[in-house]
Amino acid sequence: MAGILLHNCTIAMSIPNCTTLRKPIPRTSIASSFLHSSFQKCTLTRVLHSKLSPNSKMIKAMGTEPSGLSGFSGLGGSDLPVELCETRRLPPALTFRDAVDKLKMAIEELKLRPPCSRSGVLRFQVPLSSSVKAFDWLALQTYSLEGPQFGVHRDDYECYTSEKGLISEMLGVAGIGAAVYFRGTDSFSSQELYSIQRFLSLQSPSVRAFGLVCQSPINETAVMQHEIGSFYFFIPQIEVDELGNVSIMAGTLAWDVLLHYSFEEAVNALELSLSKMVYFVSPTKRTFSSKWLTGDNQKSDLAEGKSNVKMVCLSAYAHPERSTGADYLTLEQASTFDRFYFQLSRGSAYSQNMIDTTLDLNSSVKECSNINSLWASLIVEECCRLGLKFFCIAPGSRSSALAVSAASHPHTTCISCFDERSLAFHAVGYARGSHKPAVIITSSGTAVSNLLPAVVEASYDCVPVLLLTADRPPELQDTGANQAINQVNHFGSFVRCSFSLPPPDDRLPARMVLTTIDSAVHRASETPSGPVHINCPFREPLASIPTKWNIGCLKGLGMWLLREDPFTKYLRMPQFLSDKDSNDILGDAKEVLDIIQFANQGLLLIGNNNTEDEIWAALLLAKHLSWPVIPDILSGLRLRKIIAAPEEEDYLFVDHLDHALLADSVRRWAQPDVVVQIGSRLTSKRIAQWLEDCQPHSYIVVDEHPFRHDPSHIITHRIQCTITEFVDPILKLHCPVKTSKWSSWLQALNMAIAWEIRFQIDSDESLTEPYVAQVISEALSGDSALFVGNSMVIRDADMYGLGWFNCPSGSKCEKWSLGLPWVGIRIAGNRGASGIDGLLSTAVGFAIGSNKRVLLVVGDISLLHDTNGLAILNQRVRRKPMTILVINNHGGAIFSLLPVADRTRSSILNNYFYTSHNVSVRRLCEAHRLKHVQVRTKRELQHALSVSHQGLTDSIIEVASSIKDNAAFHRVVQQSAGLAAEHALDILSRLSKPEVSMSGVSLCKIQSMEYLFYRIQLCSPPTYATSKTNSKMFNREGYVLTVAFEDGSTGIGEVAPVDIHKEDLLAVEEQLRFLLHITKGVEISYLLPMLNGSFSLWLWRCLGLPHDTVSPSVRCGLEMAILNALAARHGSNMLEILLDSKKYFKCMNMGKADPIIYDRQGVQTAALLDSDGSPEEVAQHVAQLAEEGFTTIKLKVARRANPSEDVDVVRAIRQRVGYQINLRVDANRSWTYEEAVYFGSSVKDCALQFIEVIKPSLVGGFENAALVARWAQQHGKMAVVSGAFESSICLSSFVQFAHYLDLKSREICRMRNQQLGPAISHGLGTFRWLSDDVTTESLKFCFHPNGGAVEASVDDAGLLLRSCQLNHEAIQKSYKDEQLRQYTLAGNFDGFSYSFNVWDTGISQDKKTVIFLHGFLGTGEDWVPIMKALSTSSRCISIDLPGHGKSQIQRISKNGRPQGLAFSFEEFVEVLLKLIHEIAPERVVLVGYSMGARIALYMALQCGEKIAGAVIISGSPGIKDPELRRIRAAQDDAKADYLVAHGLKSFLKSWYSGELWLSLRCHPHFERTTRRRMQHGDIDALARALSALSVGRQPPMWEEMKTCKRPLLLIVGEKDKKFKRIAQQMKTGEISRRTVEVPKCGHAPHLESPLCVITAISKFLRELSNI
Repeated sequence: MAGILLHNCTIAMSIPNCTTLRKPIPRTSIASSFLHSSFQKCTLTRVLHSKLSPNSKMIKAMGTEPSGLSGFSGLGGSDLPVELCETRRLPPALTFRDAVDKLKMAIEELKLRPPCSRSGVLRFQVPLSSSVKAFDWLALQTYSLEGPQFGVHRDDYECYTSEKGLISEMLGVAGIGAAVYFRGTDSFSSQELYSIQRFLSLQSPSVRAFGLVCQSPINETAVMQHEIGSFYFFIPQIEVDELGNVSIMAGTLAWDVLLHYSFEEAVNALELSLSKMVYFVSPTKRTFSSKWLTGDNQKSDLAEGKSNVKMVCLSAYAHPERSTGADYLTLEQASTFDRFYFQLSRGSAYSQNMIDTTLDLNSSVKECSNINSLWASLIVEECCRLGLKFFCIAPGSRSSALAVSAASHPHTTCISCFDERSLAFHAVGYARGSHKPAVIITSSGTAVSNLLPAVVEASYDCVPVLLLTADRPPELQDTGANQAINQVNHFGSFVRCSFSLPPPDDRLPARMVLTTIDSAVHRASETPSGPVHINCPFREPLASIPTKWNIGCLKGLGMWLLREDPFTKYLRMPQFLSDKDSNDILGDAKEVLDIIQFANQGLLLIGNNNTEDEIWAALLLAKHLSWPVIPDILSGLRLRKIIAAPEEEDYLFVDHLDHALLADSVRRWAQPDVVVQIGSRLTSKRIAQWLEDCQPHSYIVVDEHPFRHDPSHIITHRIQCTITEFVDPILKLHCPVKTSKWSSWLQALNMAIAWEIRFQIDSDESLTEPYVAQVISEALSGDSALFVGNSMVIRDADMYGLGWFNCPSGSKCEKWSLGLPWVGIRIAGNRGASGIDGLLSTAVGFAIGSNKRVLLVVGDISLLHDTNGLAILNQRVRRKPMTILVINNHGGAIFSLLPVADRTRSSILNNYFYTSHNVSVRRLCEAHRLKHVQVRTKRELQHALSVSHQGLTDSIIEVASSIKDNAAFHRVVQQSAGLAAEHALDILSRLSKPEVSMSGVSLCKIQSMEYLFYRIQLCSPPTYATSKTNSKMFNREGYVLTVAFEDGSTGIGEVAPVDIHKEDLLAVEEQLRFLLHITKGVEISYLLPMLNGSFSLWLWRCLGLPHDTVSPSVRCGLEMAILNALAARHGSNMLEILLDSKKYFKCMNMGKADPIIYDRQGVQTAALLDSDGSPEEVAQHVAQLAEEGFTTIKLKVARRANPSEDVDVVRAIRQRVGYQINLRVDANRSWTYEEAVYFGSSVKDCALQFIEVIKPSLVGGFENAALVARWAQQHGKMAVVSGAFESSICLSSFVQFAHYLDLKSREICRMRNQQLGPAISHGLGTFRWLSDDVTTESLKFCFHPNGGAVEASVDDAGLLLRSCQLNHEAIQKSYKDEQLRQYTLAGNFDGFSYSFNVWDTGISQDKKTVIFLHGFLGTGEDWVPIMKALSTSSRCISIDLPGHGKSQIQRISKNGRPQGLAFSFEEFVEVLLKLIHEIAPERVVLVGYSMGARIALYMALQCGEKIAGAVIISGSPGIKDPELRRIRAAQDDAKADYLVAHGLKSFLKSWYSGELWLSLRCHPHFERTTRRRMQHGDIDALARALSALSVGRQPPMWEEMKTCKRPLLLIVGEKDKKFKRIAQQMKTGEISRRTVEVPKCGHAPHLESPLCVITAISKFLRELSNI
């Protein structure tokens, strides 16, 4: 039955699986029919139309007009959008009550500063733990609440995409009350549709309207009929959304003065609903999920298209495209729900596919065939009432009554298995996932004993399980009866309680059975939870043979039979968290809070978190304390999803402390004074041992159970409570954020080790087990969970799991600014007893209990230990598909990493430790009809995981591995990580100065930068020259870059672009000018010398530049200058900054050469030779070089017509000098693949040396070069540093860098037990080309007798860089950042007075002037860095638009006084054109962004010859449709009013909350940008500009675009979907227009990736010059 409100009545329809939730009331007369006409203009219901069930029919009407609807009707009134539509995001809440309190406080603040808007929708939302479920909350609401209530639920996850407003992770939504409602009785006309749309806005896409639409006609009588088109929509007042890993509680208020509903009324209505709302939501006592959703038992399915009514959701994304002429919604625009509940009033409710079947218990109990069946039925029924509906049944005769009762109950889910051990672990897994006990039913005898391993696991890990074990009656005990063993107290201390029922007897009151079950379940569920055992003896008959029994045993069960509650309720008053201030807390709690508040070097350990609440509370605690956080793999925070740009200072996750402690220096340094551990049982043994050694002053453990769990005996305070209860008072405690060396150094160490681990794993081409541990996190989606096996699997996941990974981009849109940038991933494992048995069965149960898509990672021995679990997996009961990842190394790999492996014969290891086997996993899967795939490569694993995740069936992926290879790779990774930790700590210790007080890991600030353009003469053309000339003058040009720190330290670098590397001097100089401007005052981190991604991170965080947008030669010069400045600051050289100086200087001071680390301070150099001339002439040149002392020659080839000629040259060289000289060849990528193969095969007997050539100027600096070198060294290749004809500045830096790489190479050889090779000759022979130099003294390369080769001294190189004297004859010009001219231009024109603030830089060359126009809220200052870059060849001017910065424009009255009235778009353009004529008499190029782009485009199309061209960044020609222009103008007017009424700060928060700014919000300089936006002085003038220059008041220019011949460049961000679409439409016309799509950017590419924008504009300007 289903009831739905129909205007003046409520009718009921008989629909399968649809239930009426209220009793029918007498039919009354119907004043008018509710639905009597079909849609005429709107096709929404046509889209939603589906077939009716043949059994659907009309029955009695029930009810009259409902009363007490909250909110107001939104139909009628204005056709313009509401003036304000905003979502205000409040800080995350620990509990639901906390969320309500935050919402009430926000409303109180709102009342103090009410909005000025006459109409609006204002939504407040608070992030909550994902344990808060929409329907659990909805079920608690009382029927006395006025207004509608609804809930929608999705099990199939067929939700909206991000373009439609909801994310794919939305699981459920529930709401109560109507902020505004829309009710129609006739047809859903376009006007009614617009009435709904005016309350929905892309500025606040989370505001949605939910409602019911009747989709097909029903005719019963002439009096009662309704047709398609009837609808009721509303925006909920209070709402709970489930978004996968996080839930949201929201409150919404709406008002419209024109509809006679004021803001004050809206506030009062929301406050009233909040006061009546029930908000205590228990995370474990699910009142709803056990009684309401059909999905809890899956006994019935509603076939799609069998109901007369659809639940529909409308959002701003579903707005029709009116500009195209369409005024209807389509299926893609409106989402429907097949499972929903809808209560319109207290008199009626409608549900579809939601309500469980009601059991007539009274009659069923009395009809039990015998007393055994009665007791069994009572046991099963009471379990169901207590929420225990999952039964694991082992076959057996003695347990027949229990098995039949469980399987026959309509609300149970049953699963069976022939192996009681696997079945018991399966129950443990279900209890882990659901946090509710599973019920195990077994027969008697050893079947009970087989439960013991799972019972032990459940006992030690506090997992609730109810054991119902059938038994022989007492008279058959100790008599030799079959399968009769002593089952009383069979599990000893491993169960929380044990009770043996008497055999069923009608002389005993049946209520005794019920109270026994109630007591047992209470003991299993309450702290400390765990397994409980009820032994159930049964006498014959065991089958359902009718036998009389006395109904009098049911005495006292009358009320129980009529109700659905358990017989005995164990109640606790709700433990509402304390509202007291921390100062009121006394005693021990105050002591603990004081310890935490005043800790100097605090450390937060997060152990096993079993629930979403625990993960959520731990995350809030980590944010509040800002301590270093050590997350265990089972914490749910070790693998984290990024949902927004994380603020590193708030979250200091140290994922790799285990590897950091491999370094003795780290163990000695890391000494926390206070440790707070949330949860127990850390996976890492090394961390536990370290904690035992360091003995912190206070060690606080928080856990819900009372067990000791202190093997090291170091805990000083043990707090028994939930994590939520512990965190609540701490969140109210003031914990000042301390920027300490302790936190920043641990973070730096973690970053260095994470980089090293990732490098080692990625650089190894084979599929390793640590790689599996890293890739699994990327395979987890929003509805996924991870179950990790024991032994090696969980340790690898803990050590090598990827600490963070990105959410899908669609998720970020909805989850942005939830107050937390991370969400946890639920991870489980059997760590109670940490055995390897039953893991597969446990994981399958966990998948059912958690209702998630589970990825199980398990070893081969563990799988073989639980092969019967495959039978359970194959049953696929009530769960989503699983992926089982089996790491098959054919044995127990963990023993290969233990000391026993080094002291035991291999034969013993194989037989008694590894237990090597040849069992085929594939054939096991075939036997159970399971999908299997074996992978041997990284790519195969990634593909298999992707296919499995998208599939609808279970999949077993077998990863082929090897014990020997796995052990060797683990040792390499651990040694590398240990060395990385030592190296990082050494750099931190040496470079940090205690007297310097800087934030985080900052050393100092850059005071200034300067570059000098040089030109030096070469004695020969460079070998990369594409053509040879007869000129005797060959020049090398570049830039010398100097960096000065605030303490006076300076460093020098060289920027030397090469044409063949697609760099030119002009583009490089533009980037240098840009850097000179933005680097002033930027902090320098002492992490930079680590060369492990630290420079890339610095470029992004400190300069706001994506690292891949900086030109390679520019980055090389910048890194060189900074490293040399750091060296100067510490009185050393670059080598000593990069090296682990302790080992380095120790070898020097000992006076002997350790061949591993130090032999001599020299770098051998290879000679470079062009292959001009005959083979004999080239061979002669090689012989001369050999006589000079060169041991290695690099020969340039591919200069001749045929590779065979180069073959002749090589052979001639070998014939002349023999094989004592190393010979290399370089074709500069000039050959085809076939030519290269021919050459290689022809000279394979000539002993050519194959190397990896690394040009720092080409690969982008020393950091990238070091990465390439490390990769080459890892693969046994020779890493050779090569120059590109740079001066001695570069050569000196390359010498030090090359020596650094040589030492690193030897370090790798020692670590891998490889033999050291000969000294490497680096490609620095270009020094022979230098006729003069940038420095007065050139770096000396000479023959060194000890080395037997030509080399350069590392000391000489360092000395040259420290005391560098420039050769002024080589310097052509210098640049120190020219003065920016700022002035004001004022005047009168055409009835207006104006005063414009102007920013001016550069000198016009070829009469080239570029005018920059900013967007709304910006100023001309936004363009200054870009202007500085382009001022090399153009005069660049930016203008503050009216109302922005200091610019003003006012209309002048007839008496000459300013009126202050608004101006039109066209009038402003005329004034601006007058100003441009005054500034620049020549033609100009306009560059505009957003609002400025629209102005620039209009002027390019309308202002004739004055505009030479325009660059349009995220701009539009306007809005075509007049009606949409009118609406947009009204919207902007409302925003202008809001700006004036609420001030700039509030306006900015609202303005930048939209999806358009998502990418900018994630930019590291977003806060800096918004602070700059606060500098506008005249808010009224700014508001007038917003209104006057609105795109709604701008004349559309689409027709003019078609005939425009003016050169235009369109620039859009890759992520800006709206303006990418507009730019695509703008490209059409008489001439093609180039569009530049800036990668990884949104709507503001000039702020997000300025170097790309500079490059695009510069290229456009050069193209204009050539026209």
